Amino acid sequence: MDSREARKIDHIKYALALPDGPLATGFSDVHIMHNCLPELNREAVNLATNLAGIQLERPIIINAMTGGGKALSDINRKIAIIARETHCAMAVGSQYGAIIDNTNWESYRIARKENPHGIIFANVSALATVDEAKTAVDMLEAQALQIHLNVAQELVMAEGDRDFSGFLSAIESICNKLTVPVIAKETGCGMARTQVKALVNAGVRIIDIGGAGGTNFPAIEAARYKETNHELNDWGIPTVISLLEAVQVFGKNNGIIASGGLRSASDCLKAFALGASAVAMAGNLLRILNEGSIEAGCAYLIRLQSDLRDLMVLTASERIQDIGKTSVYFTGDTFQAIESLKIK
Repeated sequence: MDSREARKIDHIKYALALPDGPLATGFSDVHIMHNCLPELNREAVNLATNLAGIQLERPIIINAMTGGGKALSDINRKIAIIARETHCAMAVGSQYGAIIDNTNWESYRIARKENPHGIIFANVSALATVDEAKTAVDMLEAQALQIHLNVAQELVMAEGDRDFSGFLSAIESICNKLTVPVIAKETGCGMARTQVKALVNAGVRIIDIGGAGGTNFPAIEAARYKETNHELNDWGIPTVISLLEAVQVFGKNNGIIASGGLRSASDCLKAFALGASAVAMAGNLLRILNEGSIEAGCAYLIRLQSDLRDLMVLTASERIQDIGKTSVYFTGDTFQAIESLKIK
């Protein structure tokens, strides 16, 4: 096992062991107004959504959990089966290990073999070349490419990158050359509107905000070195604030994926009300897979979808985009942050 694969196994180990946070996502400060006269048949509720031209049967994406390698192939296989059975899109983790060593291809290709007709997102870093990005997409016959932005994680990682110059121009080159949409994805520190605007201007069509409050990669990296109180453990923009920042650029229901600590149908509903077109989650599902089975993972997502349907009835929302018309109010730290940042 090489050092890259060993590191990915460490990531899984500590993602399971560590709690979310310590920053809060902000969803507990978001409140949806109840509609006692929805005039809507639950059977008419439609969970499909459109993500920059990609039609999703369900609005919940199974987000990247790990890269590949022989020891991790089974995780990608299980995720692909769950995605197939629950009609959810999925993303794989960083494909760099397979790009530099094609003997690792199969640990990613297993996702397409198990989910031949599903929506799958490929994944590379912002340091990837155009050719590497194309290879990642071809490897999976992917419908979109995630470019992950994980600067805080790299800084904590002893073997991590230290030069982050040229990211934007590299992303722009990939956007100009690829035939599939590019997704810019933060990995847990969120995005501010200035960077969202720069990414959109570079050609990025979908933003996955990856807000703070969920799986904490700086803390995971620190734990690998037995450091429990690293300075960057509480760095980042909470998920709700990051989502609202992105909406300032995109508008509502126009290509934003909300991720970062979403744990319930209520969190999903709130994200859609604030302007997300889709939501993504990984941490909870990883824990379920670790403790249970593929069937347990499927049951979790099916229940989540059912609960979301109920909540959509209670907001008179027949479609995902209708949830954005729901009245919302804010309390607590999130309300204060909205006022301070002059978020409209």
